[in-house]
Amino acid sequence: MGHTHDHHAENQGAGWRLGVSAIITLVLIVVEVIAGLLSNSLALLTDAAHNLTDVIALLLGWYAVNIARRPAHAAGTFGYHRVGILIALFNATTLVLIAGGIIYQAYSRFGSQEAIMPDVLVGVGSAALLVNAFTAWLLSRGRKSDLNLHSVFLHLMGDVVASVAAIAVGIGIWLTGLLWLDLAASILIALLIFWSAWGILQESVDILLEKTPADILVAGVLDDMKRIEGVSDVHDLHIWSITRSLRVLTAHVTVDADLNLSQGASIRKAINQYLSDKYNIQHATLQVEFEECGSATLYCNMLAHGHDDDHAH
Repeated sequence: MGHTHDHHAENQGAGWRLGVSAIITLVLIVVEVIAGLLSNSLALLTDAAHNLTDVIALLLGWYAVNIARRPAHAAGTFGYHRVGILIALFNATTLVLIAGGIIYQAYSRFGSQEAIMPDVLVGVGSAALLVNAFTAWLLSRGRKSDLNLHSVFLHLMGDVVASVAAIAVGIGIWLTGLLWLDLAASILIALLIFWSAWGILQESVDILLEKTPADILVAGVLDDMKRIEGVSDVHDLHIWSITRSLRVLTAHVTVDADLNLSQGASIRKAINQYLSDKYNIQHATLQVEFEECGSATLYCNMLAHGHDDDHAH
């Protein structure tokens, strides 16, 4: 119960941080659009466009955190945890599309770029850096175990990089007068955004396809389960993730024929504890079978074990 309460409190904190970050970022967008138009800077307009997707990502993330609190029910026995994965997939997809759009805009401006006001670029870029760094810091807690929060965090870190690039471009143009630095920085930002989004995109798809978590080797889990005293075999083994941190395992565990039901239950408890400690698999469903039960047998007549006068059916 303690773990449940802690997780609920963490979700409430995440929702609050997402909401505050969305409001702060929305104010920043207005400032960047005005400054970008006044200074003719693609880097600032690029950052504003990315920040707009950040607001969408933050609001969707807030929605996912809140809906995940709803309890499981008859029509949804796993609850709403996968909503966060769907939103992470959406966020990663938008980041990839934004990266492509930035590269296209930069390419179309080469050779026909207007004058840029470096002082405005540096000033607004500095303000954006402070805001983006603060909102990214707000969401850094809990992101390692939550793919939804991690995808939003990457959105914001992309803006931190973009803000640093905007400041560097402003200083570079002020010192050298080379306007193409603005376009080069935009392309660099786009490539970094694409690189960070691709990992989230791939992980989201893997979870939705119910693939084995990347850090778990099925052969290793199988060997570890067989090492538990009393276990003779393991089959029908499946491992997948509901979310980045919620892992599920199902398996049929064959135990020695001379054990009783109570001993079989103890073995199941030992396996569950081992899976939780070593692999962070908190939800394991294990069907314990005795060696006399053939794989094709629908029911195992436990009462027949040990009686010489029993007849096979």
